[in-house]
Amino acid sequence: MYKSIIIFITILVSIISCKSPSEKEVPSEIASNDSLKTHISLAEWSFHKALNNKKMDHLGFIIKAGELGFTGVEYVNQFFKDKALDTSYLQQMTATAEKAGVKQLLIMVDNEGYLADLNKIKRDSAVMNHHKWVDAAAFLGCHSIRVNAHGEGTPEEVATAAIDGLSRLADYAASKNINVIVENHGGYSSNGQWLAGVMDKIQKPNCGTLPDFGNFCLKRKDGAMWNAPCIEEYDRYKGVEELMPYAKAVSAKSFDFGEMGFETTIDYLRMMEIIKKAGYSGFIGVEYEGEKMGEEEGVIATKNLIEKCFAQINNVSK
Repeated sequence: MYKSIIIFITILVSIISCKSPSEKEVPSEIASNDSLKTHISLAEWSFHKALNNKKMDHLGFIIKAGELGFTGVEYVNQFFKDKALDTSYLQQMTATAEKAGVKQLLIMVDNEGYLADLNKIKRDSAVMNHHKWVDAAAFLGCHSIRVNAHGEGTPEEVATAAIDGLSRLADYAASKNINVIVENHGGYSSNGQWLAGVMDKIQKPNCGTLPDFGNFCLKRKDGAMWNAPCIEEYDRYKGVEELMPYAKAVSAKSFDFGEMGFETTIDYLRMMEIIKKAGYSGFIGVEYEGEKMGEEEGVIATKNLIEKCFAQINNVSK
């Protein structure tokens, strides 16, 4: 009898370990698929406070990722913004990554102009500004650069500009065997249907998406792009599902965790089910942005949660 009670408790703990009590069981269509494999990378933005405060440098981030058990890293260009053309420094990055045992996966590129700017001269400049990051990614052995599809105008106008800017950048990147991937990252790009529509029109094998679990705010107070309360949000699960057919990377955003270890704002098991159903087999990148935990603590909590969800889905599928 005591043995039966212990077995029951063990099963119960495994069921609730990566979800809140209100979440549903893994659906049967997920259970019938092949097992997910755990490929977890670390996005550099997870340590943006330490990097901005000079408590960590860019190479130190690579070392830290290896120490924490990650097998891939996702860079943010602003933390080595003057090094895109510095092959000596890029070689240092590669040597550090090899020693740390991590793959260099992608570079997240910001502050290089709007690829969906309605002004063609500014859009052309943005395309050219991204070329050096394509070259840097190729030198490092990355598979992609992550870009933004920002622009100001009507949804239709910005979509037309985005198709042009992204297509031309993708053509250049193709010559270097690099993907150009767009994150839902503010503005119209946080509308999953809009971004999926842009991808559908581009139809280039090296142009895709980087679905982020958390960046689905469509409108912020006073029209701000960032750092203001969100007043209108797109359904995050619908958005990730719409973007997964074009995904070449995935960003597991996290903010806060409850006592059981699950994320309090995002149903991670549901997200993993969406990823599984899409047939995605690449890396899932941890990107912690919370305030209540320290950066390292939040990174570890996110990694642990992903692993628990992988384990639960795999156990159900056996």
